[in-house]
Amino acid sequence: MGAVSRLASVVPASLLAVRSAPEMVSSGIPQLDLLTGGLARGCLTEICGTASSGRTSVLLFALARATQRGEVCALLDASDAFDPASAAAAGMEMSRLLWVRCGNGSGFSRWQSQLGQMLKATDLLLQSNGFGMIVLDLGDVPAQSARRIPLASWFRFRRAVEHTPTVLLVLEQQPIAGSCSSVLLRVSAVRAEKLSAVSSQLPGNHPAYSDLSHSKLLDQFEITAELLRSRLEKKLERKPAQSAASFKSRAAWAG
Repeated sequence: MGAVSRLASVVPASLLAVRSAPEMVSSGIPQLDLLTGGLARGCLTEICGTASSGRTSVLLFALARATQRGEVCALLDASDAFDPASAAAAGMEMSRLLWVRCGNGSGFSRWQSQLGQMLKATDLLLQSNGFGMIVLDLGDVPAQSARRIPLASWFRFRRAVEHTPTVLLVLEQQPIAGSCSSVLLRVSAVRAEKLSAVSSQLPGNHPAYSDLSHSKLLDQFEITAELLRSRLEKKLERKPAQSAASFKSRAAWAG
């Protein structure tokens, strides 16, 4: 009888409400929006890539677009690598950004300490439900350390962001959130250098790089984004027309 009474409280699948498709907002990169449909509110999106792959460019474009929409955003900077000058050059409204800089540690426990601070801060920010976008920048955190983040934390973040207008964006070297992420993108970049027109515009007292035969100055990246996984396809009732997209990002000083 006990088993029968417990089964009586189970809601049949036919009566479960169908979850509506998430609202999509622009990432600030038209080519990326065509690939993914944009960034999904109420979902966790992962962007992975190696050093100099273009992760930071995506971060800057996404935050710039969100702050231009009038949204308040938060950046949890696990390695204190954020450059406000580059953000301003990308068009970010700095007055609408909360920059959370994780404390400096040292030795073996450095990343453990900084990641612990980041996870606690993320919990608090998600509970506040007042941000249009929350970004966790783990790009400079060693992959081995990032993988030590408990899967339970990602499940908690996913549940906390559901049914909210917040875009939860995670940047990393390798995928770490598993099935908790709704979209997984991988970015890679090919460096493109220009050796004219800007040599006299370098800041400070630096010599023109054209005078230094042993050096080259980076002007722009050509970035490729590959859609590795999307759990939004059924909700959006469409399949992506392509699995990869390319776009360019210029260095902040290059204009």
